[in-house]
Amino acid sequence: MTRTKIAGVAFAVALSLGVSYAQPLQVGQDLKNAGHDTADASKTAAHDTAHGTKVAARDTVHGTKVATRDTEHGTKVAAHKTAHVTRRAAHKTAHGTRKVTHKVEGKPDTPANNR
Repeated sequence: MTRTKIAGVAFAVALSLGVSYAQPLQVGQDLKNAGHDTADASKTAAHDTAHGTKVAARDTVHGTKVATRDTEHGTKVAAHKTAHVTRRAAHKTAHGTRKVTHKVEGKPDTPANNR
């Protein structure tokens, strides 16, 4: 029995030494893998950020062009409407002034006199 016990103890010691030797190798490999994973994740994040920045820049340029075109169009429409309203107001003012002038002068209010 003593030989069996000694052999068992020797086997247990050898096994524990082997396990303790293998663990640092596994931990080292795990750390190495973690470093690679971190580097890959950093590269992916940098790539995605660069891509997103390019897309945002392109969209901003497009949005600026659209806004500029729409603003230019709106300004032209507003200027046209303003000119139209101004012409109508000037015409009405002139017409009203002629009517008042004719009344003051005692002329009859006829279409020929209202021009």
